[in-house]
Amino acid sequence: MSGLNAGAAAGVTGPAANPFAGFRDPALARDLAQTIRAEIPDRQVKIMHVCGSHEHTVQKWSLRSILPENLEIFAGPGCPVCVCPSHEVAEAIELARRGAIIATYGDMMRVPTPYGSLAGAKTAGGDVRLIYGPMDAVGLASDNPGRQVVLFAVGFETTAAPNAALIASGAMPGNLSLLTSHRLTVPAMELLLGIGDIHIDAFIAPGHVSVITGSGEWELFAEAYGMPVAVAGFEPVDFLSAVLGLVRQISRGDARLDNTYGRAVTPEGNRYAQRAMAEAFETVPSWWRGIGRVPRSGQVIREKWGEADARRRFELTRVPERQELPPGCSCHLVMLGKIHPTGCPLFGKKCTPATPYGPCMVSHEGTCQIWSQFGGTGG
Repeated sequence: MSGLNAGAAAGVTGPAANPFAGFRDPALARDLAQTIRAEIPDRQVKIMHVCGSHEHTVQKWSLRSILPENLEIFAGPGCPVCVCPSHEVAEAIELARRGAIIATYGDMMRVPTPYGSLAGAKTAGGDVRLIYGPMDAVGLASDNPGRQVVLFAVGFETTAAPNAALIASGAMPGNLSLLTSHRLTVPAMELLLGIGDIHIDAFIAPGHVSVITGSGEWELFAEAYGMPVAVAGFEPVDFLSAVLGLVRQISRGDARLDNTYGRAVTPEGNRYAQRAMAEAFETVPSWWRGIGRVPRSGQVIREKWGEADARRRFELTRVPERQELPPGCSCHLVMLGKIHPTGCPLFGKKCTPATPYGPCMVSHEGTCQIWSQFGGTGG
């Protein structure tokens, strides 16, 4: 059962009235949890995922409550909105003040920074509009030919790919540019392994990102660091199947890559998306809010596409902040997997979804927001 494919385990082999039914089967989930209990080593085991959607799955389906007590599932820096640094939000606010139309995703509106928020900029008269994808920004630019439109492009590889395709197409409207805040996942995971007081036994790699990068992206951790790693999907059986495979690796002292999301993720990934990203973006060091400067983790628009780069177009120059979280905020500890959200004294008190104090309470992929939504107990 090593390297278990969740689709096969769930008995889902073709179209069905409810294609998710098998992947949400309570009996199968309990069986997987029981097997994990039987096979886990007799010591504390810590598995970290780096995806807000995975934390949503764990919390929504109360998966921690059926797993053994000596198995800790922690969320890492898997929320691009949470790690977007204050100075990049400030750039978007500045462009709104200069009269540009700022096109952004809903989660970015309320992210608090020392410079305010995009919601505050909108209240002050800035033209900030919500979109669902880059083509919405293209539509805004086409509908407003006399205005500058800036797409505030935030996200990991999954979001970077369509933005790269837009840039590399060479067919962007002349009044549209991108303010990029794209981050790469692997360098952040490597950074976690170098932090002395964080012990991690295994990683669960993000399924959405893996569709773009391919499962092969994560072999580095098994081969170079001796770290078991599994690619997982987003249903309960998906996640538990990945956990079981990792527990078996840990028990045997193995370190390899398991792809338990084979129905969506291939070893090579989406080559078209990868080529577009390589064509449009250059990889550079970048700042992650609450974590710091991470080498080779950011993507900026290549000079050949300078007209598409809002920073060049508007001559933006802002030095990254060194202290970005508000006093008393523990978002950095949550994103590093040092504590669960309930370990922060502000959680559910000064910091709530209605009145977010830190960035992890804003996004639907933020760990604090997810814990608040589903009761905040970890089970």
